Amino acid sequence: MKSIVLIFSAICFLFACNSGSNKESEALAAKQATIDSMQAVIAKKAVVDSMNAVMADREEKLKAQNEEKDRQVVANNNAAPVAARKKGWNHTAKGAVVGAGTGAVTGAIINKNRAEGAIVGSLIGAGVGAGTGALVDRSKKKKNGSN
Repeated sequence: MKSIVLIFSAICFLFACNSGSNKESEALAAKQATIDSMQAVIAKKAVVDSMNAVMADREEKLKAQNEEKDRQVVANNNAAPVAARKKGWNHTAKGAVVGAGTGAVTGAIINKNRAEGAIVGSLIGAGVGAGTGALVDRSKKKKNGSN
């Protein structure tokens, strides 16, 4: 009986000692996991900070470029005045040309004497086209507010 109690005591002692080391190793593993997660967060923060620094650098360069362009524009505006850009044809001129062409073709088709019909048709077409273009120009001026 003494031997059974002695064996039972030895087994209990061995299991008791073994469970303590498991708790310590679990605690160490938990501490290591916490340290690893903190290091990962610190690494992510470092990456974000470096990207913010790069973006701030880019914004400063872009701002400097824009300021330089503004200075160049101001310098160009202060230089000798540049001739005004031609606006192109007004509606009156366009109408006269289109009307003359259309009238010439129509007059040549209608009249037996093609040359005479083309001349008369182009004169009438130019007059009608110029009149129509003048009406369009006038309405555009009223719409833009300049009389």
